Amino acid sequence: MKSIVFPGQGSQYVGMGKDLYDSFPEIKVIFEEVDDALQQKLSHIIFEGPENDLTLTENAQPAIMTIGISVISILKLRGFTVDRIADISAGHSLGEYTSLTALESLSLSDSAKLLKLRGRAMQDAFPYGKGAMAAILGLDINDVKETINNSRTDNVCQVANDNAPGQIVISGEASSVDHIIDLLKEKGAKKAIKLPVSAPFHCDLMDNAKLIMQNEFTNINLSKPSIPIIQNTTVNATQDTETIKVNLINQVTETVRWRETMDKFNELGVETLIEVGAGNVLSNLAKRNYPNLQRFTLNSKESIENFMKEIKIV
Repeated sequence: MKSIVFPGQGSQYVGMGKDLYDSFPEIKVIFEEVDDALQQKLSHIIFEGPENDLTLTENAQPAIMTIGISVISILKLRGFTVDRIADISAGHSLGEYTSLTALESLSLSDSAKLLKLRGRAMQDAFPYGKGAMAAILGLDINDVKETINNSRTDNVCQVANDNAPGQIVISGEASSVDHIIDLLKEKGAKKAIKLPVSAPFHCDLMDNAKLIMQNEFTNINLSKPSIPIIQNTTVNATQDTETIKVNLINQVTETVRWRETMDKFNELGVETLIEVGAGNVLSNLAKRNYPNLQRFTLNSKESIENFMKEIKIV
């Protein structure tokens, strides 16, 4: 059994996808459609920067999706459609939108617009500089949750990402995050690294963004995805469009349960993981979770060509 996964924010870098754009001219239409949908030259920001513009949440999210769908388009034109190379899918946070676009559930134009709106709404949901996120290394999820629950703080601090054993991300009001960091260090955390983010994602401080997305999804039509998707908030595989919508909306304020997603892959008998898009974060997490998984990272001309030589399609 094979899985196909799509990365989240933080994987972006200036120049990502340029070798694909130069090597596979047929994907030019992908970048043009995204530019037209957003009424901005996002392609220029992706290829040329500046980095500060690309890392803006409202640009980073549709940009990462664009690279992922470009790779999917290259594969599809050569007969390697998603339903022929994979049995199940997942995406890390915004990666769920990329996944659903790849599975032909969400149109490319709608995906770009939704991610632009999502990024802007998340950015604006809480005053800049008043929130924070931090990666906690060396403690398991129960240790982190117990510490937060026993902290006796009235301010928001929650688990944003449960990425892998010993790799948790917390999110909330800056003062509360700093306080929880101190407590987690006392509990034995090896490291606590403040993340360079503009807002505290995946916590209750994103309630306004959740409401905006809920309203926007009333205007969005989804088609049944070509293969099931395991969603971040429930860790359940589904092809039901109404369920998918609800989970995408809830995802804004809830934990990205990636460790459990990898566990679910293992339960289902997944032996191969294919990461599509910029960077290799999810492949590295897969190595930590299940080192015996066969892993492919598709983000360059060479990696795509090697994959097509090695993988068997049915």
